[in-house]
Amino acid sequence: MDSRIGKLYPSSKFAFVILIILLSMFTPGYIFQYMVLPFMLLISLCSRTATKFLATFVKSILIVVLFIFIIQVFIVVNDDSQKIWGIIHFSQIGLTTSLNMTAKIIAISSSVIWFFQVTSVKDIIYALEKSGVSQKVTFVIASTIQLIPQMMSLSKTITDAQRSRGIETEGSMFVRMKAFVPMIGPLVLSSIQQIEERVLTLESRAFSSGAKKTSIYELKKQKADYLIITFCAVILISYIVWRILS
Repeated sequence: MDSRIGKLYPSSKFAFVILIILLSMFTPGYIFQYMVLPFMLLISLCSRTATKFLATFVKSILIVVLFIFIIQVFIVVNDDSQKIWGIIHFSQIGLTTSLNMTAKIIAISSSVIWFFQVTSVKDIIYALEKSGVSQKVTFVIASTIQLIPQMMSLSKTITDAQRSRGIETEGSMFVRMKAFVPMIGPLVLSSIQQIEERVLTLESRAFSSGAKKTSIYELKKQKADYLIITFCAVILISYIVWRILS
């Protein structure tokens, strides 16, 4: 987020992501969609988030893509399926279907991952409130985005505390499941306690007050932001015209 790309206004980066998503969804075939991944990797490199981008993509999206590919090509039976062994078949129709399906998943997910890695939640909320979105709506959005990272952080803290008490938390699947059960209680109770603390914090900041809110934090659009939004609009309109005429 310290790079020049990361400092762009959130709506500029969001317009770029929306453009990538629309082009990926409505462009026939799968070559363009697969080319989005190295393109987003290049942009992540310029944004100084390439390592984080690759790690997130491999841990989350690549597993889903491989699962879909194996199921569609080797398990699902189509008209052209050729038996290999047992329930395992090979299907050219399944291969084409899996390529089309996974290409869109890769293109859309890679652009979304990049957006959230170069845009802080604080900037997203600020941009939404400046565009006229209600504070209650922005609070729900911020809470939803931060829910999983907060739960993971809390879970790690509880796991470290249990490990310091001599409870075995690493090893086989059975050992991990055994350690997970006593962790549920503190995790739920701590989450409820955090909700109460968050309500008090919001009330201390006059969240429910009808008066006009001001903010110390400021984020202004630069010349590059207007150029990016104009570029995205031109590309999108040109693409729509091309698709209608072709």
